[in-house]
Amino acid sequence: MAQTHSAYLPQSFLDVMRDALPDGQSLESFIEYCQRPLRRSLRVNTLKISVAEFLELVAPYNWRLTPVPWCEEGFWIEREDEESLPLGSTAEHLSGMFYIQEASSMLPVAALFADGNEPQRIMDVAAAPGSKTTQIAARMGNHGAILANEYSASRVKVLHANISRCGISNVALTHFDGRVFGAALPECFDAILLDAPCSGEGVVRKDPDALRNWTPESTASIADTQRELIASAFHALRPGGTLIYSTCTLNREENQQICQWLLDEWPEAVEIAPLNDLFPEAAKAITAEGFLHVFPQIYDCEGFFVARLRKTASVEQLPEPGYKVGKFPFAPLHGRPAADITASAAKVGISWGDELKLWQRDKEIWLFPAEIVPLIGKVRFSRIGLRLAEQYNKGYRWQHEAVIALVNADTPLAFALTEHEADEWYHGRDIYPESAPLNDDVVVTYQSQPLGLARKIGSRIKNSYPRELVRDGKLFAGSR
Repeated sequence: MAQTHSAYLPQSFLDVMRDALPDGQSLESFIEYCQRPLRRSLRVNTLKISVAEFLELVAPYNWRLTPVPWCEEGFWIEREDEESLPLGSTAEHLSGMFYIQEASSMLPVAALFADGNEPQRIMDVAAAPGSKTTQIAARMGNHGAILANEYSASRVKVLHANISRCGISNVALTHFDGRVFGAALPECFDAILLDAPCSGEGVVRKDPDALRNWTPESTASIADTQRELIASAFHALRPGGTLIYSTCTLNREENQQICQWLLDEWPEAVEIAPLNDLFPEAAKAITAEGFLHVFPQIYDCEGFFVARLRKTASVEQLPEPGYKVGKFPFAPLHGRPAADITASAAKVGISWGDELKLWQRDKEIWLFPAEIVPLIGKVRFSRIGLRLAEQYNKGYRWQHEAVIALVNADTPLAFALTEHEADEWYHGRDIYPESAPLNDDVVVTYQSQPLGLARKIGSRIKNSYPRELVRDGKLFAGSR
């Protein structure tokens, strides 16, 4: 007998679901699965480790990993020690080797890259906390660029923290209402993911009280916003580009009807790109139009909706926004200064390719994704790329996020920590190794992943882990 957790399902909501369910799916089965706790799932971060290497690494832990059919990096996970050690406190999570992500939320990015699509400049309109942005970055191999936007100021910090932990270098962050982009950045993107704010009907397995404030009226109000967001995204998309529209809700008003509104609004410029062949069992959730309408009981996951649309022609552009972007405080670095920084970085194992360009603000040195540079001056950015270093009299102070993203574990400065020492590192404490490293500057590593740049002082390694990332409580050491 499956465990239940008593999700709140108002009758008015069930009436809507009865009409929305596809043929062959019963309301009884829908209710049964809504009352089951959600299966945990994770996605291997291939910027850090291959799937095969990850599976080999975690094999001793007795994690039961079941592949997610639509994402070859995704796995449902069952483990015995969740109570004593949360998944987010494992060594592999702390070093960015995987992201805890609900299986159905991996679908939009799978759809974005399906059929050989290789966009170079992508926008994620509602990006926090970062599951889809980090999934996109991994699929891009850190090449090209992603504009990751988040309207909620408090969530921008979480978004950046996840991007940094996963070793991502090709993201620029903005903090706007997503409705501005059609006017601000017309026809600027090869692909856009709009995982729209929604009524959240699909998340009751994770949040049993998700529908406490649900009403048909609130759904109608949210749909108004969604139409404005999808129109803005459509204007920001170049002709030939791909628009993924997704929600974690189940009613047609916020899903099929939003897409149909776009088709009706610009019938000569938009078409549906069906998702029937996205993965072998897609037919179980496919609609007549070619959208994926995933109810919880179909794949035993959260409810989700995914549509793939293509822009086939230009449409009349919106008037330019009235706001001022303001003076951009960075300047590009070229010639000898750029060569000096590049050479100095190489000495500590930090290197990058042509897809990243050096820029400076006062004493700060940054690396910007080249693909984002043409957008500078058109929109205000909260943050672009990676903070590489701070310049000071005796050289450069290399920044943690650059070390995590750009240092290879085979750097000559690598100093491997024991499990206990790595645990001490994440707790913000200095390391006292049995035998001191040969170099004064070292890249401390664990499980072949860089944890940070540190300095040897006498017999100890001084901890430089950023204070805001320091953990307390039980972590991975001695926990297996």
